[in-house]
Amino acid sequence: MTVLLRWVRERAGELTRFGIVGLAGVVVNLGVFNLLRLGPLAPDAEVAGDDDRVVTAKIIATLVSILFAWVAHREWTYRGRRRHRPARELVMFGLVNGAALVVEAGTLYVSHHWWGLTSVLADNVFSLVGIGLGTVTRYIGYSLLVFDAPGDDAPVARADEPGDAGGAR
Repeated sequence: MTVLLRWVRERAGELTRFGIVGLAGVVVNLGVFNLLRLGPLAPDAEVAGDDDRVVTAKIIATLVSILFAWVAHREWTYRGRRRHRPARELVMFGLVNGAALVVEAGTLYVSHHWWGLTSVLADNVFSLVGIGLGTVTRYIGYSLLVFDAPGDDAPVARADEPGDAGGAR
């Protein structure tokens, strides 16, 4: 348990920023989802046919929240930790989020289409369950593939080395 506790303590600031961006991303995700689910992609709407498009609404909402999260994580959570150029980083970020999107949309698909839980409340509950599972996928993916690890390996200058302002001459 001490290893896990140490790991959390060492990353407390990053985990806090990740969580704040994640919560804001949930608001964006659910906001867009409900706007689409109750608006142009509602079961009784006639935009793009007359099929129930709850999973389409979920995919669009998740894509919007992915773009939001990339900007927020790049500029705040993982600021200064670059592994790739911005375009490649966005592609890697997109791949990780693609995996998380499959987890999120798959959770909603199973609850809505296999289990028959089709109310707005059920869609939102299972959307949140999917977001939770997707969040775990994202954190692991960002840490391993998108952004560099914290700079613990940076060489530390000793005070007695030449060129150090505080060193002996």
